[in-house]
Amino acid sequence: MHFAYPPRKTSNPPPYLRAAKLPSLRRSRLKVIAAFGFAFLFFIYLLTRTGGYGPYKPHTPSGNPPVVMVTVLDESKYDKAYLNMIKENRIHYAEKHGTELQIDVPSLAFSNEWPGYQTFFAKVGVYDLGGAPPSWTSVVAARHALTMFPDCRLLWYLDEHALIMNPQLTIEDYVMKPSKLESLMIKDHPVVPPDSIIKTFSHLKAQDVDLVVTQDKEGLSAGSFVLRNGDWAKFFLETWFDPLYRSYNFQRAETHALVGWPDCRVALQLLV
Repeated sequence: MHFAYPPRKTSNPPPYLRAAKLPSLRRSRLKVIAAFGFAFLFFIYLLTRTGGYGPYKPHTPSGNPPVVMVTVLDESKYDKAYLNMIKENRIHYAEKHGTELQIDVPSLAFSNEWPGYQTFFAKVGVYDLGGAPPSWTSVVAARHALTMFPDCRLLWYLDEHALIMNPQLTIEDYVMKPSKLESLMIKDHPVVPPDSIIKTFSHLKAQDVDLVVTQDKEGLSAGSFVLRNGDWAKFFLETWFDPLYRSYNFQRAETHALVGWPDCRVALQLLV
């Protein structure tokens, strides 16, 4: 039996049918407009609110203290007399560059909370390295020192094998002063000699340098480095200590992990 097809709908419905659908269409459109309006107002609130955390503002170190010296001591390799000599050497150098406490008369507040250079000593074994070699303690100690002295201007890590022979020289003038650093920087130079494809920047200016390291015949030497305090410094140390780097079996542990930073702002300095 053949049934007739249903009547075809007209594209021009009667006015009373069109009017019946208008309220539902209006309601749906109003809901969409209201949702977009709420989202827009919430976005404006996030941009303009003053309470809570507010917009991110980078912390600018005040320079108190100007320099923090970090040294890691390994009591399992060296006797107590030697390590005490290293500590005394660092403390003597810091005392040479101490400054008097200055008082701001209107507020009667100290302008220097940490007068002069400060020393920070850490022992191998005090940090959880997650199974990494003990030499990684230097990276954790440097990050810890920045936490203890958030307003320091420079952090100078110097390992236990080095002795400061001329305490009159300051790291700020002898190394980090822009005019001096420009003369010491080795630009467009292989990070791992003699022909590494990773090279230092050729266009880098001294005022843009955040990390200064030395180099020997084998490559970068992480036994002495200067780090300018700031958000980049914290990011750098935390990434340097990433579990991926620590778990990788580098021949020279944290030193070879440092070579994997071709994009960091580095000035290589050869010390005589």
